[in-house]
Amino acid sequence: MLELSDIGVRFGGLRALDGVSLSVADSEIVGLVGPNGAGKTTLFNVISGNLRPQRGSLRFAGADIGSVPAYARARLGIGRTFQIPQPMHTLTVAENLAVAQRFGASRVDAQAAAEILDLVQLTGLASRDAATSLSLAELKALEVAKALATRPRMLLLDEVLAGLEAVAKRRFTQMLADIHARYKLAIVIIEHDIETISTLCPRAAVLNFGQLIADGTPSVVFSQPDVVASYTGTVPDA
Repeated sequence: MLELSDIGVRFGGLRALDGVSLSVADSEIVGLVGPNGAGKTTLFNVISGNLRPQRGSLRFAGADIGSVPAYARARLGIGRTFQIPQPMHTLTVAENLAVAQRFGASRVDAQAAAEILDLVQLTGLASRDAATSLSLAELKALEVAKALATRPRMLLLDEVLAGLEAVAKRRFTQMLADIHARYKLAIVIIEHDIETISTLCPRAAVLNFGQLIADGTPSVVFSQPDVVASYTGTVPDA
């Protein structure tokens, strides 16, 4: 479904992404991990069209999307969330979904919105002001709901579990698994918690200093010395 080849992004003298090649298949769940500043969100910005790379190519569902703007990529089926929840102010939870549907799917579908709200456990809050009435976990659930409302074929989740306590994180992880089972969409999730990635994702890809240094099953990836070193700064004993 998604094919990235030799992606390169520079910010002045900083190589934010350096020759990254990555593919994601239909319905696949991939955990994208790495230390802070590794280039994970930059890669999401490239995929979603918020940032144009200086080199490399991007294909989605067989089509070259390198010059396709962000709004058009959303309508092709690339949905995403952001690290900091961005509810639409003065709108209710339900109205936030309606705007997202209009943006990504070109039409409002009340039944589909109701199904999404049920999946993310926000049905009882549909009429609440999204910007002022929700907890952090609920705001993050709304971010996922808005992305789903665009009818994506691929969902990019940028640290949606960050800041949640352990019980809420486990519930959120199960919610994501339920969403995947219901819609059969591809999911790429940025997450620092190795346990969460190992539970949710059959595959993990690791970025460090803008380079892809590992890609495989979590059990194999998280045992590799260069991956351990990227997190701890030390190489484990052989």
